Amino acid sequence: MTTEELFLVVDSKSKEVALKMYREMVTLQIMDNIFYEAQRQGRISFYLTSNGEEAINIASAAALSIDDIVLPQYREPGILLWRGFTLQEFANQCFGNNMDYGKGRQMPIHYGSNRLNYFTVSSPIATQLPHAVGAAYSLKMDKKDACAITYFGDGGTSEGDFHAALNFAAVMEAPVVFFCRNNGWAISTPTTEQFRSDGVVIRGQAYGIRGIRVDGNDALAVYSAVHAAREMAITEGRPILVEALTYRVGHHSTSDDSTKYRPVDEIEHWRTARDPISRYRKWVQGNDWWSDAEESELRSRVRKELLQAIQVAERMPKPPVAELFTDVYDQVPSNLREQERLLRETIMKHPADYPTDVPV
Repeated sequence: MTTEELFLVVDSKSKEVALKMYREMVTLQIMDNIFYEAQRQGRISFYLTSNGEEAINIASAAALSIDDIVLPQYREPGILLWRGFTLQEFANQCFGNNMDYGKGRQMPIHYGSNRLNYFTVSSPIATQLPHAVGAAYSLKMDKKDACAITYFGDGGTSEGDFHAALNFAAVMEAPVVFFCRNNGWAISTPTTEQFRSDGVVIRGQAYGIRGIRVDGNDALAVYSAVHAAREMAITEGRPILVEALTYRVGHHSTSDDSTKYRPVDEIEHWRTARDPISRYRKWVQGNDWWSDAEESELRSRVRKELLQAIQVAERMPKPPVAELFTDVYDQVPSNLREQERLLRETIMKHPADYPTDVPV
């Protein structure tokens, strides 16, 4: 059975799902490009894109249930997009306004949503992996028909938390899917300088964890792999390791210039010849499900909606300084009250050194 046939078998509404996958992949691409430019214009402080990894984001999300708990790294906003996170919600977080669920405390792209079962992004590499095992074990104890899935890059497999989490999951037989986006470069270190094993998926064998390796730029293959991994994790009560082979087309972040450590022609090859969106579009159009007119309308509409969301997000007030000290303790301890007092005094004494749009 081909990947295409399997996709059509596992979902009776295959056309609707396929078209939503394509629309969301395009939306993610446009969102990344516009937010990246917004950072370059000085309108937000930081950004990183999912360029080249759109299929991983959207296709894996499509294969999950809304009840499945997601513990991301930081290059998976597409899962939130698929689950219903709006462009306005993305903009609110990136601009850190008073509608941001994190109350402006985090860097841009550190999204989170209780409503959508998406744990808030945390920058430290691989710390989310052991957490995912605990979340999965909780689902198992509660006899939920759901799993946890956690995402990480190839660089994350060089962290101790990766090995601790795999062993923890195997011993506890937790229904968790470990999804590795092997994009070849970590932050700037090639996989050849990280490990000598045959990729990442083989490492699961040492811990008694089965694995699936998949072409991360093939949306249908990613969908099928995650669909199968989820079923095994839940029905058999065991962890599964998925390795998606892909390539980070963009820079690691707006703080990076990847041409300093990898050849430009290599980047361009993956940007053009191996682009997951163009590849998937050929399949959708081959089924007579999509047209050039629909493509033009989609891109124009998404761009307009996002630019409007950015304008709204920029105009919204910032959270007050007091929010820096809330939501950790039920009763704020004396040392934090003292810190807040000193901060206010410092701002009043040196107003030119602090942003004027943050209420004191």
